Amino acid sequence: MEASAISRHQRVSARKIGRILDLIREMDVPTALNTLKFLNKPTKRSVLKTLESAVANAVNKAGKAKLEEKDLVVAEARVNGGTMMKRWQAGPRGMGMQIKRRTAHVHISVKTRADYKTTETKRS
Repeated sequence: MEASAISRHQRVSARKIGRILDLIREMDVPTALNTLKFLNKPTKRSVLKTLESAVANAVNKAGKAKLEEKDLVVAEARVNGGTMMKRWQAGPRGMGMQIKRRTAHVHISVKTRADYKTTETKRS
């Protein structure tokens, strides 16, 4: 079973979130949550909330199947650049300089351990 969560328009650049996603990609969910909770980066908050949402979606989707966090694996974790907020700041010789405040979209999907292993063998 697969479930996913998307967090859009996070006020962090995609590069900063990408470094955090590289840490948790292909980890089991309890280890990934533990890694994020003790990570010393302020941008972890949006990734942590998105991962918790994906896990809750998987448990809710399973229904009476009694799915637990320990049975899930982070199958996909990616980030895309979002829209940029454009602001102006005073520059040299009376000109204006444009400031781009970047945003990002975080996509995280989780799968059960059995489903994740079968997709890995199909790719090989």
